[in-house]
Amino acid sequence: MIEPGYEKIPITRQCELLRLSRSSYYYVSDRDDSYNQLLMNRIDEQFTKTPFYGVPKMTVWLRRQGHPVNPKRVRRLMRLMGLEAVYPKPCLSKASPENRKYPYLLKDLVIDHPDQVWCADMTYIRMLHGFVYLTVIMDWYSRYVLSWEISTTMDSGFCVSALDQALELSRPEIFNTDQGSQFTSTDFLKRLEEQQVRISMDGRGRVYDNIFVERLWRTVKYEEVYLHQYTMVSDARRGLDKYFLFYNMERIHESLGYRTPYEIYVKERLNPKPVQANTVHQIQPTFLS
Repeated sequence: MIEPGYEKIPITRQCELLRLSRSSYYYVSDRDDSYNQLLMNRIDEQFTKTPFYGVPKMTVWLRRQGHPVNPKRVRRLMRLMGLEAVYPKPCLSKASPENRKYPYLLKDLVIDHPDQVWCADMTYIRMLHGFVYLTVIMDWYSRYVLSWEISTTMDSGFCVSALDQALELSRPEIFNTDQGSQFTSTDFLKRLEEQQVRISMDGRGRVYDNIFVERLWRTVKYEEVYLHQYTMVSDARRGLDKYFLFYNMERIHESLGYRTPYEIYVKERLNPKPVQANTVHQIQPTFLS
């Protein structure tokens, strides 16, 4: 077995000892990576449709599609993608034990104006060769995407960058996220605390806590990502930039009264709706339309 990370014996010498040509080694290696990428793309597509599929069901589904995979491989790939079907939602990051946690503040809360609640999440975006992670900051009430960023790693830096961009536009009363390490990092929380924003975090088992931004992933993937093959990270950035501009400014939503997120977010901030006595409108978890 060739060990590419074993520095004492170069790959060239390992190939000689095993009587294997270097071209054969690299061909097998590249082929394996390509097949893993193919599997990850299939997993991404199916998980978008059926986010309740864990490793056992995903393994069976892949086998029915003609891929002779075992649960160990599927589990490894799903972990790499940050997918976990404990709840019917993608879980891109595990909570870090040393990071602070905050209570869930949205229970029974009437959300009736822009900048009342912002939310954030992450997802996997496939490319022709490889993948990137996407994070967005969204206004809960209007579905307006305030900012977004992509990264080749799941560190907190690009999430903090997206938050900084959003805070240049406005400031929410409450910021809601899951308990992933990116959103419980010191830098991320410090930004919110400096702005005196109340922090809310999803509780375990709460399926619909961040439902709007999670439904956004389905919309983005079906209307943009799955229709294109990004060759480079810059291609993904250009494609997503164009799509989010369309999403905010032109894409109408049935749940918003056939208006766009821009029309709700910007116009209602400039002209707040009058509060009517005995009239309460609470946003319920529904699919983005």
